[in-house]
Amino acid sequence: MSFALAGFRAHPADTTARWAMMNLLPPNTLTYRMQNGQPVLLYADPIACGCVYMGDRTAYAAYKTSHRIDVAQEQHMTAEINQHPGWDWSVWESTADVDVVNGLRPGPSHVFY
Repeated sequence: MSFALAGFRAHPADTTARWAMMNLLPPNTLTYRMQNGQPVLLYADPIACGCVYMGDRTAYAAYKTSHRIDVAQEQHMTAEINQHPGWDWSVWESTADVDVVNGLRPGPSHVFY
């Protein structure tokens, strides 16, 4: 089962800021970032789609039914988040523009998965 079939949504890294955020993630590795107190599962795919797949717990559960994920992998996901605290959700907003991305003007809050 692919990420899309499991319920993850592909978000293209089609701006400089999005590309930079995608590159904060380990490539081709499932990880997560917190948003509004909930984990959003992320998979950076810089080669095949130039995007970040984002999904919620339901999508992750669906993905796990067809992909073996062991305890060590889940622990690695948790350890990885502590290495890169600078994640910026605002660059993934559909309305993001240069001023929003650069923090000159606040953008609207949205959920991305």
